[in-house]
Amino acid sequence: MLDSWHDGPTKSAIVEFVAAAVDAVEPEERIAVFDNDGTLWCEKPAYIQLDFLVRRIAEQVVADPSLGVNQPYTAAAAGDLAWFGDAVTKHYNGDDSDLKLLAGAVLSANATITTEEHAARVHAFFADATHPSLGRAYTACGYAPMVELLRYLESFGFTNYIVSGGGRDFMRPVTTTMYGIPPERVIGSSVGLIFANGELLTTAQPEFLNDGPVKPVRIWGRVGRRPILAVGNSNGDIEMLQYTAAGPGPSLAMLVSHDDADREFAYTAGAEKALDHAEKFGWTRASMRDDWRTVFSG
Repeated sequence: MLDSWHDGPTKSAIVEFVAAAVDAVEPEERIAVFDNDGTLWCEKPAYIQLDFLVRRIAEQVVADPSLGVNQPYTAAAAGDLAWFGDAVTKHYNGDDSDLKLLAGAVLSANATITTEEHAARVHAFFADATHPSLGRAYTACGYAPMVELLRYLESFGFTNYIVSGGGRDFMRPVTTTMYGIPPERVIGSSVGLIFANGELLTTAQPEFLNDGPVKPVRIWGRVGRRPILAVGNSNGDIEMLQYTAAGPGPSLAMLVSHDDADREFAYTAGAEKALDHAEKFGWTRASMRDDWRTVFSG
C-alpha cells in the first residue's frame, strides 16, 4: 500500500505512526482530519470554490452593472481570479482588508435559495468547469497520494474527516466520489440557514469561518474527539496540527509542501508560518516533488 509514495522518511513516518496507533489507540479514537484546499485538491492559481463564486458574482454584475464599480465585482466581471487568490493570501499574512470585501460578496452570492438548489448549482459547476492551467476537470484535481492515504488509514480502522476553510456545502456534493468521505464528515465554513415552508434556506449571514483556531473548536464540536492525525498545507492549518500533536498518545502532524512546479505548482505564500512551525516542532513534511510518485490520477 501507499504505492504512489516514494520510499523515504515521510512514508516511513506514516507507516510507523499507523503501526503505533493500531497498538495503542482504540479504533473509535483513530480520528484523522484533513484540510482540503492544497491538501486534498489543487488550490492554485486560485481556490476551486473561488472560481465557482466568481462565476456567480459575475452573473450578478450582468444583472446589475452598477455593482461592477467596486471590488470584488470588478475583478469578477473581468475574470481576474488573481485578485481573489491574493485576498486570501493577504488574510493568511494578517491583512484582511480585501477579505472583508470578498466576504460580503460571497455571503450574498447564493443567498435565499434552498440547500438542494445550492447543491444543484455546485453539481452544475463541477460538470462543466475545468482547471484553468492544468486542463483537467476540477473533480480530477484531487491528489492521488492523499486519496491513497485515506484508504490506507481506513484499512487500519481510522475515520477520516475533512476540516477546511472552504464552504461545507460546496464540498459536500463531491467529497464522496472524490475522496470516499461522506457529507456528514465534512466540516467547513458555512452561512446561516433558516427553516421555512418545509425547506432549509441559505442566508447572507456568516455562521463559521472554519480557519485557524476555529478548526480545533469545530473538530471538537462536531467529532467530540481529539484527532491523532492531521494533514494541512497552510498557515490556516497550524492550530489544527498543534491540537493533534498535543494529544497524550501517538500522533502525526503533517504538512504538504507545494514544491513541484513541473507537475503542479511551487509556492510557499500563505504557508510561511506553517513551514516555520513544522521545522520548529518536528512536524512531518510531505514534499510533492520528493515524496509523491504521481500527483493526479490518470
